Order: sequence, then C-alpha cells, then structure tokens
Amino acid sequence: MTREEILKTIKENNISYIRLQFTDMLGDVKAVEIPTSKIDDAFNNKIMFDGSSIEGFVRIKEADMYLYPDLDTFLILPFEEGVARFVCDVYTPDGKPFVGDPRYVLKQEVKRMQALGIHTLNIGFEPEFYLFKLQPDGKPLLEPADGASYFDLSPFDGGEEIRKEIVLVLEKMGFIVQTSHHEVGPGQNEITFKYSDVLSACDKVQTFKQTVKVVARKRGYLASFMPKPLYEQAGNGMHTNCSLFDDKGNNLFYDEKDPMHLSLLCKKWICGLLTHCRELALLTNPIVNSYKRLVSGYEAPIYACWSDANRSSLIRIPAARQLSTRTEMRNVDPCANPYLALAAILACGLDGIENTKESELIAPVKDNLFDLDEGTIAKMGILHLPETLHEALGEFKESKIIREVLGEHIFHKYVEAKEKEWKDYHTSVSEYEIKKYLGR
Repeated sequence: MTREEILKTIKENNISYIRLQFTDMLGDVKAVEIPTSKIDDAFNNKIMFDGSSIEGFVRIKEADMYLYPDLDTFLILPFEEGVARFVCDVYTPDGKPFVGDPRYVLKQEVKRMQALGIHTLNIGFEPEFYLFKLQPDGKPLLEPADGASYFDLSPFDGGEEIRKEIVLVLEKMGFIVQTSHHEVGPGQNEITFKYSDVLSACDKVQTFKQTVKVVARKRGYLASFMPKPLYEQAGNGMHTNCSLFDDKGNNLFYDEKDPMHLSLLCKKWICGLLTHCRELALLTNPIVNSYKRLVSGYEAPIYACWSDANRSSLIRIPAARQLSTRTEMRNVDPCANPYLALAAILACGLDGIENTKESELIAPVKDNLFDLDEGTIAKMGILHLPETLHEALGEFKESKIIREVLGEHIFHKYVEAKEKEWKDYHTSVSEYEIKKYLGR
C-alpha cells in the first residue's frame, strides 16, 4: 500500500490509534503505540524506542532504536475499535538494519536463497492451541474448555463458538482460513490458513496467535500455545509446510517422472533438514516444555527421518502433488520464534541442496517407528531428536551453520538466554518432586 492509500483507509475507518509491532529474540510481539496524528513520523521512520529493555537487543549505553514500518503490513485490527497496526523492522540510529532483529535475519536468508536462483519459499503453518477456563479474577484454571477429541462437534466441543469467532475475525483481516476443528486433546483446537511467502507467513502467524488470545480472553478463556500444557495429553504443534518456487511459479519440489513425484532438489532439501535437525531443535522447540511434547505415544516426531505418509517421521510429504508438493516439518511448536526458526530451516535446506550428492540421499522410512525398539532404530542409522532443552542447547552451540545464519549478536544472546532458562528449570523444585519425595 502507498502512504496515500493508508491515509485514506485510516480516515474512512475512523482509525485513531496506530500500533507499531516488532518481534523480540524469543518470539514475543512487542509494540509502540502512537495516535494517528503522528502517522507522518512513522512514515518517516522517526518513532524511537528503548532497545535495552527488549530481550536479546542491546545494552543501556546503546539503547536508542528506530521502528521502520513495512507499509505492506498495514492492517485494521477488528478486535480493537479504532486501532490499526504495522509490522516494523528495527534500525539503529545511523540508519542501518539492526542485526538483532529476527525479521532482518530472515530477510537476509531469503536474499541468499534468491541469489541461488530460487525465487520464493512458501510456508503454511498449522498451529494448535488449548482453551482453558478463566476464573472471575482473570487467572486461568488448568481445566480444559471441554472433554472432546478429534473433529467432535457441539455439544461435546466447547470451543466451537470461539473458533468460529476467531475465524470470522481472521477473515476480516484478510486471512484465507482453510480449516478449523477440534484436535485430539480435551479443549485443544487447530485453525489453519493459506500459505504465503515465508516473510508474510511469519508476520501472519504472529498476528494469528495474538488474535486467538484476544478473542478467547473476551469469551472468558485462556488460549495457550504451550507445547505440553497437560500431562498424558497431546501437545501443541505447529507443523510447518515448505515449498520452493522459481520465478515462473513452478514448484521446484515436484517431478512427474520420479516414482514419488519428488524432485532431486526436494530430496536434497530433506537431507539438509535431517542432517541439521538436532542443531535446529533449539529454534524449532525453544523452551523447556517443548521437550515434554517430543515423546513417544502422542503423534509428535522424535526421530530424524522422512516419509510420504508415516506420521512417526520428522518430515512427512503430504499426498497432494504438483503445485501443492511440500515438506511438512512436524516437530516445530508454536513457541518458536517464526522468523529465526524459518531462517534456520531455510539455511539448512539450502545447505542440503548445495552440498548433498545424489549418492548421499536419505531413503524414506516406511515403518511406524513408534512400534520399534531403540536398538532397531539405531541400527537403521536414524538419529533421535534432543530430549531436553539442555541437550538441544549443546547441539546448537556447536553448530556452524546456525551461528552463521543468526549472526554473532543473536547467537550469543540466544545461548545466554537459554542457559539461564535451563538453569532456572534445573534448579527449581517441581510439584512432582514434592509429592513423590517430601515424605520419604
């Protein structure tokens, strides 16, 4: 959109308030708000904020940062009267992109992809969330909205009306919603929306999560994207579908002559992801709780392999082909910072494309790995994903490719934050320990 189009839209819709949003290193959405009377300052990149107060940004002595709004992301927020927003890039006072801005990191990797002759990475996210009841004081109960399961309807499905409202709000914001349904866990839901280029998709999933939370709270519920909020119930995933296209709109993953209708480029892409998946895990599964989802028995993947249909594999190839040919990465969870996770996924996939020889291609796995013992799986040469944040952190710290894509600033800041998170968790005393050991 042009400035003139935006100003006209603001006037026609009585917008009085503009929110300038950005994402911090850990994936949380932050914002600076301005009245519409200050819109020219935003257009001229003059809105400043204190970067030293944001996780992973800068020290106090270098605190000043500027927000440059991406005009294409202008959006009226239908769940807040008179409010619109921009997604912003973060810049330093000397007019340079801030290397600690996750959106900048993703943009740089997209440029590298395009320099290799690949025009577009399309991404389709499948985020899941739980609905928990809120007490009158606004504090959540660990009580799901219902006791329903896969694809149940009202009256068993207690979240149907909330999902319906979320979908209607998303459509007002331009989302093309594809499916909405109850998931396997009690109070668990999934809403999917149409794929888009990787930068737009990451902007959208941040907007999606905010919208879900706001609509749910207005109805007296907490929407939680926590990977494993309930013991012995399914966790929340965010399956991530990837496909590469050339500048003529051809899907580079499709080959009609191949028995699986997958191109050599696609198979090399898969090899790159499988080779580096343990290094990637700290970004795709970034919190302590992430690893309580990645366990056997709940459909979440724990083994580094691929298949065309096997849901125990890390990467699955959905049945659709031609323009819809894609790889579905199944370990990603909704707590991932989408910009950093996708920058790293793209880097690892491109590494596979550039450096995997045809003789080194990894064959698909047909077996349900959940039915096999660990010894058999080890003999098959299949790696296990990290089982704890600490293990993932160790792999991350040794990764050359992840360090290169994130840059020194974010790499070191991220390690520092995750080391602190693990120490806090590792030294805390849980309710489980109190119940099991206090009286012994």
